[in-house]
Amino acid sequence: MTNKSFIKSRISGFKYASRGAWLLVKREQSIQVQLGISIFVIGAGFYFDITATEWMFQLFAIGLVLSIEGINTAIEEIANFVHPDFHNKIGLIKDISAGAVFVAAITAVSIAAIIYYPYLFD
Repeated sequence: MTNKSFIKSRISGFKYASRGAWLLVKREQSIQVQLGISIFVIGAGFYFDITATEWMFQLFAIGLVLSIEGINTAIEEIANFVHPDFHNKIGLIKDISAGAVFVAAITAVSIAAIIYYPYLFD
């Protein structure tokens, strides 16, 4: 009995997470752009036949950016719900959250540069 409820709750959790990911892709332009860039970089990985280690770093970087962007979107939604009008503190929270996405994106670009520089210029 306990095992069934555990499995059912995991299935429900997966359903909600999948729905959340779909809503994120459907509603957020920044995720759509980042997903497009991700598809392009994945294509480049196949084209240049990058190593397994390079694939791990590349996929980690893609997952990092998309995940942090999802968290940023959630923080912005909460902030807008709590305080719909402009407020300095809410603006600060949103800026810090966007800054986290920026750091993840710079990290991803750096990883891509390290991976693809030898394929493009050597």
